[in-house]
Amino acid sequence: MKDEYDFSKGERGKFYHPAAEFNTPIYLEPELSDFIEEIAFKKGVDMNDIVNDWLKRDVALIKSVSEKGV
Repeated sequence: MKDEYDFSKGERGKFYHPAAEFNTPIYLEPELSDFIEEIAFKKGVDMNDIVNDWLKRDVALIKSVSEKGV
């Protein structure tokens, strides 16, 4: 590693994109990952599609219960 680096020709913000979206990494336990991967393989879809579908259903269920005042 050098003692000093020359950034005099650097361009500030060159790689900045205000509309960039960041995905939150989700780490599954190995057993869950294997289970979902098997289902996704059998259905011929991506694991992300399976997980997102399940989570959307859970969110809808939670919303329906919370709207009833529980």
